Amino acid sequence: MKTRMWTLLTAIALTLTCSLGMTACGDGGGESIEIDGSSTVYPISQAVAEVFNKESKDATVSVAFSGTGGGFKRFTKGETQISDASRPIKAKEAEAAKSAGIEFIELPIAYDGLSIVVNKENDWAEHLTVVELKKMFRAAPDAPKKWSEVRADFPDEEIKIFMPGTDSGTFDYFKEVILGKDEKAAIRSDVSTSEDDNVLVTGVAGERGGIGFFGSAYYFENKDKIKGVAIDGGAGPVLPTPETIENGTYAPFSRPLFIYVNKKMAEQSPALDKFVKFYLDNAGKMAAEVGYVALPENIFSQVRKAYETKTAGSFFLTEEGEKKEGSLGELYKVD
Repeated sequence: MKTRMWTLLTAIALTLTCSLGMTACGDGGGESIEIDGSSTVYPISQAVAEVFNKESKDATVSVAFSGTGGGFKRFTKGETQISDASRPIKAKEAEAAKSAGIEFIELPIAYDGLSIVVNKENDWAEHLTVVELKKMFRAAPDAPKKWSEVRADFPDEEIKIFMPGTDSGTFDYFKEVILGKDEKAAIRSDVSTSEDDNVLVTGVAGERGGIGFFGSAYYFENKDKIKGVAIDGGAGPVLPTPETIENGTYAPFSRPLFIYVNKKMAEQSPALDKFVKFYLDNAGKMAAEVGYVALPENIFSQVRKAYETKTAGSFFLTEEGEKKEGSLGELYKVD
C-alpha cells in the first residue's frame, strides 16, 4: 500500500510537470498515448503506464484524472486514445462518440467497492442502512444537519459531508444507488467536493462529524486516518474488503472499473495496440498492488476476447441505448 501511495504522488507530480511541458512523460519514446478520466481508475492506469514507459520505446503514455465524465468528454471528441471510467458509459456519451464517428471498446479491468467512511473519533456509526444514507445525502428541506437527526441514539454532532464532484463516476454510482432512477431527486448541495480522493480523505479525517465516500482503495490505504462504515443493504451490515467486494456481499456498493479504447486508433496504431494488450496482461496484478480486486479469470478471458476481436460498443447498453441490468458475469455471458 505504501508503494501505491508513492506511485500515486509521483505520478501526480509527473502529470503536472508534463502538462506544463517541462519534461518528457516517462522513459519511453515514439508515439504519445494519452489517458484521462476517473480518479478511481487512475492508480491502476498510472501503475501500468509507468512500467510500460520503462520497458517500451514504442510509445510514451501519460495519465490524467478529470473524472469519469470529464474523461468521456475528451474521449468522445477524439482527444484521448483511452478513457478511464468508474462506471459504464452513459447513453448520451455513447451517442456523442457515435456522432463524432468514434467507436469504442469497453474493457472492465478490476472490481472496486465504494466505501462510506467517517472520522476516527466517530464511535457511534459502526453501520448505516441504505435508507439512512438516502436520508443523509438526499437534497430535502428536512435533510439532517446533525447525526442525532439520522438515528435517535446518535450524538448531537454536526454532519460534515465530503464527496466527489459531479463529473466523477463515483458520484454517479453513489447517486444511482441511493436515489434510484428518480430524475427529480438530487444530492444535497451543502457539501465539500473534490475530484481528488486524497482531499476527501483529509476532509473526513479533520472533522469529528465528517462522513464521505470514495473508492475502497483509498479507504484501504488510509485506515490509519479514517474509519469504514459497514453497510446494511438488507442482509445485515457488511464492511468493504477485497473478499466482500469480489463475492458481491458488500451490496449495493461493489462495482467494476473500466478502460474505454478508441477502436480505430487501436487498429491503426501498433503502439497503442501493444499498450492495451500490456495493460490487460498486467491489470490483475496492478489492481491488487494498488488496493483493488482483480477480476476472476473466467470474466477476464471474455474481456481479452472482446479486445482481441475489437468488439465495439457497451455490454451495458442495448442497441436502442437503454441501460441493461445485470452483473458483469451475466452481461459478458460468463458461465
